[in-house]
Amino acid sequence: MVQSKKQKYLFLAFCLVPTFILFSIFTLYPLFSGLYYSFFDMSGSSQAREFVGLDNYIRLFKDEIIPATIWHDYFLVITKVIGIMIMAMFIAVALTQLKIKEAPFYRIIFFFPNIMSVVVIGILWAFIYNPDLGLINSGLEFLGLEEWQRAWLGNEDWALTSLVLPSIWAGIGLFMLLLMGGIANISKSYYEAAHIDGANEWQQFWKVTLPLVWPQIKISILYIVITTLNGSFIIVQVMTGGGPNNATHVMGSYLYQQAFQQYNFGYGATIGVMILVISLITVLILQLLLKRDKVEY
Repeated sequence: MVQSKKQKYLFLAFCLVPTFILFSIFTLYPLFSGLYYSFFDMSGSSQAREFVGLDNYIRLFKDEIIPATIWHDYFLVITKVIGIMIMAMFIAVALTQLKIKEAPFYRIIFFFPNIMSVVVIGILWAFIYNPDLGLINSGLEFLGLEEWQRAWLGNEDWALTSLVLPSIWAGIGLFMLLLMGGIANISKSYYEAAHIDGANEWQQFWKVTLPLVWPQIKISILYIVITTLNGSFIIVQVMTGGGPNNATHVMGSYLYQQAFQQYNFGYGATIGVMILVISLITVLILQLLLKRDKVEY
């Protein structure tokens, strides 16, 4: 059926306008509101507000906790990217290249944490780390390694590191499936040709699998970085609340503390602007670092 230009424009408007309205309400409005509120001194619990200009930003640069929160966020970013990508790639290759009969069952098992709420995951792992009843200390006691026992989430030296394991465990399944989809699309003829040329399985992985699934790897890394910088505060809030002694505060959890616990809503909005800027800069740098030419064989 031939459509006129008017009909095409009406169809495009019908598809795009509702999406743009939702995007404006849930993305643009909060974004510009946060920027606007960052110039005010306000509690957030009332309409009272005082314009303070750049005072909140000056306070941000003088706040001694802010550098620590940025470091904590990037510590989680680095450890999650390394841990998740290594584990997800290993499992994806094993379930696609090795003829494992129970592969569908293992897919479900590894993906299961992704359908769980982050709050539930945080509560579960807080129990696992419990110094008296937790599985880790109980296992160490069973093995006769009592000297290794400690209050994992209550120890300033170990609390942040203890958040890495549940963060990796919760994220493996999604990226495993993404990588499996990429590996499944690689023609078997490439592996056959590599085998004929004398390449062993390890060389086939580096020369065939890795280059051809690079788009999926890039997307996975960017997604992990973005979600960690903007969402790691949830598991921090559930498991440690930023403690002990601010040892696990990330930018998001410190924002929550300032805005909703100490009622420094204007300063909290300023931290939100900082998170946005840091996230954008990080993603742009990663886009440049991860840029590769498309590989075709």
